[in-house]
Parts: sequence; structure tokens; C-alpha cells
Amino acid sequence: MKDAECVFCKIVAGEIPSPKVWQDDACIAIRDIAPQARVHFLVIPRDHYESIAHLPQGSPLFGRLLEAAVGVARQEGLVPGGFRTQINTGRDGGQTVFHTHLHVLKD
Repeated sequence: MKDAECVFCKIVAGEIPSPKVWQDDACIAIRDIAPQARVHFLVIPRDHYESIAHLPQGSPLFGRLLEAAVGVARQEGLVPGGFRTQINTGRDGGQTVFHTHLHVLKD
């Protein structure tokens, strides 16, 4: 699935350049363009879902996003030290880009 107006769909499709930190067949990881910490990257599924609340129940994508986050954190040297993960869901949850994504941060 793709939303023609979605900035993350455009990044996934290569229509908007954004150097990828990591990628596989389900997700990509990119550095946040407005970092809120010393290290701040996003894990974005290739398929468009408005938020995690819109993923089909039981979707393997829930776990895949977390696996990808930990894998990239390892790649970036954040393990074993530690990092934060954050998923904003919906307007009231602070979500500003309406394509499911997970933040990985370390101050």
C-alpha cells in the first residue's frame, strides 16, 4: 500500500532523497531531519498504515518494527548502553506524520 501524498511513502519509494541507515523488505531506517536527541532515527514500514492503531490485529509488522529498531541500535553502537523507543499514535498522541513509524533516540 502507498499513499501518494505521504512524505514517508515518497521516501520509501525513493522519490524524496533520504540516506537510509538500514533497510530490509519490510522497513527502512532513516535519520530524523529534526533530531530531538544526539542520536535520533526513524524506523518506517514500507507499507502505508496511518498509525499502529491501523495495523491489522496480529500483524507481524508490530514485532518487525521493534526488531528493526534494536538491529539498527546495535549497528549504531547504542547497545549495550541503551536507547529510547517512542511511537506517537494519532493527533492526541503527538503523531505529526501519519504513516506508522518508530523513533529511536539516545541523548
